[in-house]
Amino acid sequence: MAERLDQPRVRSRSLLPRVQVEADASGRVSESIARFLGTPRFIVWLTVFCVVWLAWNSWGPAELRFDRATNGFTALTLMLSLQASYAAPLILLAQSRQADRDRVAAEQDRQRAERNLADTEFLAREMASLRIALSEVATRDFVRSELRNLLEDLQAEQADDEDGPPPRPTTAR
Repeated sequence: MAERLDQPRVRSRSLLPRVQVEADASGRVSESIARFLGTPRFIVWLTVFCVVWLAWNSWGPAELRFDRATNGFTALTLMLSLQASYAAPLILLAQSRQADRDRVAAEQDRQRAERNLADTEFLAREMASLRIALSEVATRDFVRSELRNLLEDLQAEQADDEDGPPPRPTTAR
């Protein structure tokens, strides 16, 4: 919607400054995180993190333990839930961006296929016109046979002239 020039621009006031972020930056970040979450390296690091957490809180010094086994490792459960709650939307965002890219690629493929089809149809029409044109063009064998027929006709006329009546005398005036 175009801004009205006869009215002052309304600016919303905020206590926090607005951060200008490129529109696609968050998508790229979420894709990189989602890509990392789907790797064996992430599974190994998460497993190491959980094993260290459980070992420290089970066999570490009693006064330095922060998550009790008697409570069912509640803090670890909360950490893993927090990780999952962030991972799910990031994965969904990455999937929707991938779907958009797939849609664009499919459209480009469709356009390329249409161009290829148009080119193929054009070439087929050109080949058909060349075939028609070539059927109207005298080929070497056709020309030779026509020349042979003309030569035979000339030889037959010459033979008839030699065997026929003597030529008439012309009168001089």
